[in-house]
Amino acid sequence: MGNSALKAHLETAQKTGVFQLTGKGLSEFPEDLQKLASNLRTIDLSNNKIEILPPLMGKFSVLKSLALNHNKLTALPEELCRLKKLEILHLNSNQLTQLPAAFGQLAALKTLSLSGNKLRTLPAQLCGLRHLDVVDLSRNQIQSVPDTVGELQTIELNLNQNQISQISSQISHCPRLKVLRLEENCLELSMLPQSILSDSQISLLAVEGNLFEIKKLRELDGYDKYMERFTATKKKFA
Repeated sequence: MGNSALKAHLETAQKTGVFQLTGKGLSEFPEDLQKLASNLRTIDLSNNKIEILPPLMGKFSVLKSLALNHNKLTALPEELCRLKKLEILHLNSNQLTQLPAAFGQLAALKTLSLSGNKLRTLPAQLCGLRHLDVVDLSRNQIQSVPDTVGELQTIELNLNQNQISQISSQISHCPRLKVLRLEENCLELSMLPQSILSDSQISLLAVEGNLFEIKKLRELDGYDKYMERFTATKKKFA
């Protein structure tokens, strides 16, 4: 892509606060963007070939939404964690194996999509984020859900298409968790904590495609309590 084309995009972005450049085969983050670091609210660089995000990412002080789906990122810079206004972060279909240690400093984060990466564990850093609404960790390589999950503040947690065979019963202590998606994992029925049914806020539990028949779920103690929550929620949205 020529400089003049980039210049035109930058001029538009200066007026709108939105910089969108998708599917252009970019191999690196456009350094010229830092000229707009103090007024960009949205950056979308999805469907490119970006391998590394530069430390200058930390300068985008008013950025609310960042999308880098379908790139070649293997790591994120610690500087990204300085984005105190960031509410939406989409990083689907990259090659991330972990999140930066300081990720919990993204205090405004509401939506986090990390579907189709190479995460092997549920990142503990997420438990410090108080305003999370949706976390999508589907299509990774997560094998178990640890005790720290009890501190997670999200409303919806998507763990579809992982390799999960163990879940901590602490998940039933998540204060705001309403939707839990666990489709196409490696769960035996005995490994599904009963407290999810009997003693949690969860009103939608999706567990199709595991190592048990769905009708067996209905035989568990606590299933009727879960169905009460499920039905009440359905009525609310009907």
